Amino acid sequence: MDLATIVGVIGVWAIIIFAMVLGGDPAMFINIPSLLIVVGGSIFAVLMKFELGQFLGAGKVAAKAFSFKLPKPDAMIDEIVELAGEARKNGLLALEGKEVSYDFLAKGIQLLVDGHDPDVVKSLLGKDMRLAADRHNVGKSVFMQMGDTGPAMGMIGTLIGLVAMLANMDDPKSIGPAMAVALLTTLYGAMMANMLCIPIGDKVGLRADEEGRLQAMVLDALLAIQAGQNPRVIESILRTYLPESKRGEGEAE
Repeated sequence: MDLATIVGVIGVWAIIIFAMVLGGDPAMFINIPSLLIVVGGSIFAVLMKFELGQFLGAGKVAAKAFSFKLPKPDAMIDEIVELAGEARKNGLLALEGKEVSYDFLAKGIQLLVDGHDPDVVKSLLGKDMRLAADRHNVGKSVFMQMGDTGPAMGMIGTLIGLVAMLANMDDPKSIGPAMAVALLTTLYGAMMANMLCIPIGDKVGLRADEEGRLQAMVLDALLAIQAGQNPRVIESILRTYLPESKRGEGEAE
């Protein structure tokens, strides 16, 4: 589980809800027509911008904002160096059937064992990388569009409420509900955008970058193993993917 995302979501919603409670009756912040305009309107407006499968798939991509299971890069480097040593001693066929912690690495090892040329390995794995990046980008785009559309739908709701209020100025009892719709739709739009959709979209983008870097590192490692490079040289190359503070840890052991 991603602790930062969970703490962030719980924290920001808890603060806002607590402020609402302190401000009086929390029920006054609940308005069904406003919710329908903002949430329902945003969903259908954004749906028009994407294919149905892309829109529905965004939920699966968004799950990576809360639960992310990529191996740690430093642990992956140690695993790759061990595999490189085995391949250097006993040949690439010695890697067949080896259990690894990352599916992308496992697929690459199988390509090496099957004897494919480096260009083929690079092409096939590069295609996997591009497709994964495309999926993440679509998922991110859906949530960023929801973040853009929410406040816009809130403004539409505000205009609806103001029209209803101005059209019934002779009935004092209708002014309050109409004003509630006008103000609460703006509130809901801002909350949906800034407290949910945009943060999730940004986190999905961050995860996509992390996965892309890990896949690029694995691809470099596989090509180096196939070329028969020394495991220590491979380790040095791969540690350039780590933050500067961690690059020397493995070499010092």
